[in-house]
Amino acid sequence: MSSAEAMAGRLAGKVAFITGGARGQGASEAAMFCREGATVVIGDVLDDDGEATAQALRADGFACSYVHHDVTSESAWAAVVAGIVEQHGRFDVLVNNAGIFPRGGILDTALAVWEKVIAINQTGVFLGMQAAARVMVEQRSGSIINISSVAGLEGTPGFIGYGTSKWAVRGMTKSAAKELAAFGVRVNSVHPGIIETPMLQTFDDIAPGVRDAVKMRIPMGRTAEAIEVANLVLYLASDESSYSSGSEFIVDGGWSA
Repeated sequence: MSSAEAMAGRLAGKVAFITGGARGQGASEAAMFCREGATVVIGDVLDDDGEATAQALRADGFACSYVHHDVTSESAWAAVVAGIVEQHGRFDVLVNNAGIFPRGGILDTALAVWEKVIAINQTGVFLGMQAAARVMVEQRSGSIINISSVAGLEGTPGFIGYGTSKWAVRGMTKSAAKELAAFGVRVNSVHPGIIETPMLQTFDDIAPGVRDAVKMRIPMGRTAEAIEVANLVLYLASDESSYSSGSEFIVDGGWSA
């Protein structure tokens, strides 16, 4: 799709911010949003990757920029949202995609690891929703999409910090959805299963064959490509999902069925 064709796309005229958008799932979402007509701002701490992703999309004629963004910082959230509104005049879509996937069970997770995963995966989502909602409430419109996980739907042995944070994202989504519905702001959570992104390296680090063993649990018999999650996120960002809020959208090949 050309940049001209994107002007008539499913997100034409919308301004979106995607955290963790430098690579993997977030980068796939950014590319799809651009192709569907959105002006996209990518936030991440991986500056080289983020700049490269945004530059590649600009080279294709799309409106995409990168900002260094720490999701755990309240002041950083205030600054990035204010900057987007100042430059683009509005803020339509937030995708809280940034996250980490540390290994560790109840007996061996250090407090510092616990605090880091909660700060990024949970507090970062809270701060993002809060900052974005303040603008969206004034606009009387907006869509917030929180990337949770299948780990937010069931117990995840060996990954207690990650699982806890993703359950929290699920709960915060529902609370925020009820609070913001009267203002035309929708909030939904997406629950990916095993997706082919750099995050899967965690399984490889455990022991040889772990990734294959995990894959065998998937009823569809394969992992997903990042674009398969991006397709769902696109739907939630668009006006096609205008009556969906506070809901869980699962893309896991049948894992949690």
